[in-house]
Amino acid sequence: MAKGEGAESGSAAGLLPTGILPAAERPVQEPKKKQQLSICNKLCYAVGGAPYQVTGCALGFFLQIYLLDVAQVDPFSASIILFVGRAWDAFTDPLVGFCISKSSWTRLGRLMPWIIFSTPLAIIAYFLIWFVPDFPQGQALWYLLFYCLFETLVTCFHVPYSALTMFISTEQSERDSATAYRMTVEVLGTVLGTAIQGQIVGQADTPCLQDPADAALATEGANRTQSTTSLRETQNAYLLAAGVIASIYVICAVILTLGVREQREPYETQQAEPISFFRGLRLVMGHGPYVKLIAGFLFTSLAFMLVEGNFALFCTYTLGFRNEFQNLLLAIMLSATFTIPIWQWFLTRFGKKTAVNIGISSAVPFLILVAFMESNLIVTYVVAVAAGISVAAAFLLPWSMLPDVIDDFHLKQPQSHGTEPIFFSFYVFFTKFASGVSLGISTLSLDFAGYQTRGCSQPARVKFTLKMLVTIAPIVLILLGLLLFKLYPIDEEKRRQNKKALQALREEASSSGCSDTDSTELASIL
Repeated sequence: MAKGEGAESGSAAGLLPTGILPAAERPVQEPKKKQQLSICNKLCYAVGGAPYQVTGCALGFFLQIYLLDVAQVDPFSASIILFVGRAWDAFTDPLVGFCISKSSWTRLGRLMPWIIFSTPLAIIAYFLIWFVPDFPQGQALWYLLFYCLFETLVTCFHVPYSALTMFISTEQSERDSATAYRMTVEVLGTVLGTAIQGQIVGQADTPCLQDPADAALATEGANRTQSTTSLRETQNAYLLAAGVIASIYVICAVILTLGVREQREPYETQQAEPISFFRGLRLVMGHGPYVKLIAGFLFTSLAFMLVEGNFALFCTYTLGFRNEFQNLLLAIMLSATFTIPIWQWFLTRFGKKTAVNIGISSAVPFLILVAFMESNLIVTYVVAVAAGISVAAAFLLPWSMLPDVIDDFHLKQPQSHGTEPIFFSFYVFFTKFASGVSLGISTLSLDFAGYQTRGCSQPARVKFTLKMLVTIAPIVLILLGLLLFKLYPIDEEKRRQNKKALQALREEASSSGCSDTDSTELASIL
């Protein structure tokens, strides 16, 4: 009888899942291997960042000069288009983040459907931005409409793509590595945007007026036909560049969709419903490290956006390099591309806060040099290459540091999942709003200084205004941003502590998940 009982007990123990056996009888589990992303996965993920950068670079560097000198929109209307377009773009980021936070997981994931369905509409709207309609009275409304529409659709692509960083791996090191790949490709995207837009448009001879004061009478002169033909060629060059960039947008979106798969956090799958958007927003905006991070990058981003938005006009009119500005832009972006891996190594070796302080502050000496030097093409190229080093740091570091803030938030608010789109969308919201303010103020400043549309040269006040917008104002903003970064609390020691705590949380969630499954299996067996 005793023998039979022992046999029955051993038989039952063999049927029971290990999760419900006594601790002494459970087999020792091997530690889980780190989740490694293949190089192919990282490249496919990184390629998804190119569309936003290619189109954003073309719009950031060329839209202002396109509206003023090609579409011939008056400076005041151009400032309204640029400011309202960017402000609307900023508003759509939290709106899209709200919608994504309410989205449910599908077979494709929670973020991928947004990327897939926004792409075809976005490329149509982008192409129409660079089309000059035949009704001059409604041109300003045309550009405002399609600019806002495109910014809405590209937000539906970029916000979920940015949040995807948290869902490609649970390992900090893998996310940092994937972010470095992404930043490299994004800088390559800016190189492509600069090269395609600049070189194609640069081949066209944009007509200008030797005497800007006669701009109102230029169309009635003897050279009206020649000027109109040359202007039409320039307009067609912008359309050709838009078509090439739209094709790149589609190709990159396809690669991202086919090569990346979203992964849910183990502890997230066990929780019921995500918290409400507004409660999540209150928690996110009350998280100190996040507020300090976005405040610092708000000022530094505004500095680089001022340079970006006015660089073409600065090179054309202040420095007198009308036919060289696209090559100078290319030199900046190529330099940034080659230094991204160096900054990735630097932040791994010395920490992200150190990389921020050294990387972004390195732009200040070169901006001072530009402010006080005479127009010299060789020196300008040297400054452009050196400035690219700082641009690389400005590209890489915000997106590398934001996941650290989210990890810190998850530890302090472990029940508040589904907030990743809020973090990313509001970070982009503040930077885009700052960009809209910078472009609007820049164009209005040029209008007050007496900017002459299609002029071969500009008054001294316009040249001085451009120099202030590209040098002195960015220097002040960079210094303010660096002061705010001193308050950012997540250093390398804090990152290591958070990493260990999150790993313990995931293991606990996985163990709990196994226990729940084992209970179900036991009920089935009984």
